[in-house]
Amino acid sequence: MSETDYLLDHVMVRVGDLEESMDWYQTHLDYVEYSRWEADTFTNVKLGPEDRDPEDALVELTYNHGRSDYEMGDAWGHIAVRVDDVYDAYEELMDEGVEDYRDPDSCGGEYAFVKDPDGHEVEIVERDHGKEWSLDHTMIRVEDADDALGYWARKFEYVPAGRWESDSFANYFMKPRDAPEDAMTVELTYNYDGRTYEMGDAWGHLAVATDDLGDAWDDLMERESADYRDPESCDWKYAFTKDQDGHEIEVVPRE
Repeated sequence: MSETDYLLDHVMVRVGDLEESMDWYQTHLDYVEYSRWEADTFTNVKLGPEDRDPEDALVELTYNHGRSDYEMGDAWGHIAVRVDDVYDAYEELMDEGVEDYRDPDSCGGEYAFVKDPDGHEVEIVERDHGKEWSLDHTMIRVEDADDALGYWARKFEYVPAGRWESDSFANYFMKPRDAPEDAMTVELTYNYDGRTYEMGDAWGHLAVATDDLGDAWDDLMERESADYRDPESCDWKYAFTKDQDGHEIEVVPRE
């Protein structure tokens, strides 16, 4: 598979008990640890399916030492993981003691939801592609669909990957033009009633990977993306911008 610039690399969530959260993802989603960064004040651990492809996105758990409580907010929605059969997968999770949140029947038999130990929602979606439990999409809520779609199209050159419009809301999926089928997408949820959202701090960011951090950052600045944390301020290890609603997007060199 060809390497695609701005492929979604990981999604970061903050957790109050690192070992408890790792145990949850390793036990129930069969995730393994891929990397760990121990800093003076925090620890980052990246997890994903054991037989993942290099293009598959990971979950990054961030534990800030000595802090256990975060504001969930409602600007971020959930991560979604793939399974072969949503009913079988949900029954398996219930047998393992995962709390019953939204079963498949309550979701029309097409998907279901559980929560991790910190209350982060995890959607379970039935797919005929991708590894079992691999990340399918990450959902964020946006206040203006046109602005959000334009942001991802202009700044990152993303293209539509699906849409679902109902009477009260719409979901728009975006991905890089040449992304492999199994690559995680970003789901933009727009509610028609004009509501606003609270960001909270329980969710951290989406991350996209690029071959050249400097060139990618220059492109983003030329396309008028927010100059939040430039590569130099991050020792040229990564950088951060923000979308039109304030969701943080990390730009990382491709590993």
